[in-house]
Amino acid sequence: MNHTLNSLVTEQPNPQTDHIDQLPSAEIMELINREDRQIGELIQPLIPVIAQAADRIVVSFQSGGRLFYVGAGTSGRLGILDASECPPTYGTPSSMVQGIIAGGFRAVKDPVEGAEDSEEAGGIDLQQHGLHANDIIVGIAASGRTPYVLGAMKYARQIGAVVIGLSNNADTPMSTLSDVSIEAVMGPEVVMGSTRMKAGTAQKMILNMLTTTAMIRLGKVYRNFMVDLNPSNEKLVHRAKRMIQLATGANENEIEHAFTAADGHVKTAIVMLMADVDATEAARRLEHADGFVRHAINSSG
Repeated sequence: MNHTLNSLVTEQPNPQTDHIDQLPSAEIMELINREDRQIGELIQPLIPVIAQAADRIVVSFQSGGRLFYVGAGTSGRLGILDASECPPTYGTPSSMVQGIIAGGFRAVKDPVEGAEDSEEAGGIDLQQHGLHANDIIVGIAASGRTPYVLGAMKYARQIGAVVIGLSNNADTPMSTLSDVSIEAVMGPEVVMGSTRMKAGTAQKMILNMLTTTAMIRLGKVYRNFMVDLNPSNEKLVHRAKRMIQLATGANENEIEHAFTAADGHVKTAIVMLMADVDATEAARRLEHADGFVRHAINSSG
């Protein structure tokens, strides 16, 4: 029996739900919901350290680096989910934010037995992605001690990349390997050890905070509009045009003209309408303003 594992908060029985197997559906859900309501409150005091992590991600991106999420099981899947949402939401290249999971792509759907137990595999997988010193990795593990994740973090440190740790226990092996350690301790799960629940929800919320904050800091949001989205389907084209309308107050004909002239680039269309310039000038201003719409609108240089 692994006594170290037994001591983890995420592996403790929850006294509040000891009778859950005797309850009808609605009362089971009431207990789940009561536990889930604690998550946001428990994350709130972690915001300063989460902000430190986001700031390190911004610096990495500004130097041409990439962000890698590394995890096993639920943690790995959540990293892949967050990474996969960045290109359509913020127009990023698919290489900019990547999720790596123990056991490879097959593990997204099916468990790969023993994949998380190999430290060596974590380092090898990062090596195969060509990790370099400008990159940054976020190791994700509820336990804070998953060998695959520890191996990836150790390799990243050897390369000189910044290492962030995200766990749901305190004082774990991950924390000693991290430049920034986020320890989101959510307490015992409703079902003992089922870390896809509160631990997973906390991880999802924190990953959202990291990438959303980084993208805002990079100028990919104007006001609260995702102006770098890639309008790759009918829904997103509609969303893009609606954002242009909300941002500028322009009429439908003006929006259609700007959207077409800007080749569907929302930022360019907004600058065209707000600064009363053509697409070429709008694009020039955006380039001069490093992609920040507000600066491009107010600039003539």
